[in-house]
Amino acid sequence: MAATTANAPASFAERLSGWLGRLTGKAGEVLPVRVGGTEYRQSTTTPASVLGFDQALLWVVVALLAWGLVMVYSASIAMPDNPRFANYAPTHFLTRHMMYLVVGFVAALLAFQVPMKLWERAAPWLFVAALLLLVAVLIPGVGKVVNGARRWLSIGPVGFQPSEVAKFAVLIYAADYMVRKMEVKERFFRAVLPMGAAVAIVGVLLLAEPDMGAFMVVAVIAMGILFLGGVNARMFFLIAGVLVAAFALMIASSPWRRERVFAYLDPFSEQHALGKGYQLSHSLIAIGRGEIFGVGLGGSVEKLHWLPEAHTDFLLAVIGEEFGLMGVLALIVLFLWMTRRIMHIGRQAIALDRVFAGLVAQGVAIWLGFQAFINMGVNLGALPTKGLTLPLMSFGGSAILMNLVAIAVVLRVDYENKHMMRGGRV
Repeated sequence: MAATTANAPASFAERLSGWLGRLTGKAGEVLPVRVGGTEYRQSTTTPASVLGFDQALLWVVVALLAWGLVMVYSASIAMPDNPRFANYAPTHFLTRHMMYLVVGFVAALLAFQVPMKLWERAAPWLFVAALLLLVAVLIPGVGKVVNGARRWLSIGPVGFQPSEVAKFAVLIYAADYMVRKMEVKERFFRAVLPMGAAVAIVGVLLLAEPDMGAFMVVAVIAMGILFLGGVNARMFFLIAGVLVAAFALMIASSPWRRERVFAYLDPFSEQHALGKGYQLSHSLIAIGRGEIFGVGLGGSVEKLHWLPEAHTDFLLAVIGEEFGLMGVLALIVLFLWMTRRIMHIGRQAIALDRVFAGLVAQGVAIWLGFQAFINMGVNLGALPTKGLTLPLMSFGGSAILMNLVAIAVVLRVDYENKHMMRGGRV
């Protein structure tokens, strides 16, 4: 939307500024709005970038999507040489990823049209729908089993992961819950315990698949929104301690999870190099080969059937091999900038007394930032293997779809923020 011209009718903020100016003897000055350390002035010279949505955030997201598309093609182009994928064309994963991006963009455009008030009203129903999908995937004959895990629902020729919907649904529900419980947020049993029970139900269903990585993301999203919503610090650290103890118990009670931790501690040992440490050891080899500037786009050797899941969970390893340390650092900077920008939009919404919208935006920042941190940590050998994709970049239809819907909701929050700062209503 273009800036208003001198002949256009004055906005409410401009008229109020004029009245205040005549009263104070400072006519001509405009009324500033200071949010999160940034000052926005309602004037006739306000740039279009302030009046619309955050275009810089949109372009960073587009850059990550484009880079991801190129890397998915680079990481998967040689897969037909493997007998397991002999019937696939070299462009099989590229064309499917492009299809997912198109569907994701359409879903994002539709999500952007939905006002935040409607998301708030729909939050409980969205949460119930996510629970039903998580139950459906566990039903024999309905859920699709891949590599021993029942995580997918078949929708025609493609598979869909309900866990990705669960992340978004828990985010929306937690934000709505904190707004409804704002008056009793200091009381554990009335404020925190019901939300903890809801997350526990989601966790049980995710662990039954099993998908501990998705459960970790869901738990961190809920915890982050509780903290940002103003839950008492003592209660927050109590819940955090319970969650850490629960995850430690799950690892200790599961032989294959314990094996993953041991493999992470020593991936090159004779015991683990060809077992649970195989992916991690080859990821580290790939990143080591890249050195400072990489071997060049398409020059990766590890993607040639050495590194499993190179186009999904271990896409960063291929980026590190082909673009080197500089490429990995550039990617980290892009994710850090995006996360900080989304958090700023959330703080701005809360400063405008739009608590639900602000918590949703900050929840998206926690989701994308935490999942990117885990994926990068796994690829770099700093964390045990978890099976989480790199947001906006790794191959995967349901993940791309929900990531783009989440970004669209953030842009909607920013759009409504700017609309309010022009004197409008949302």
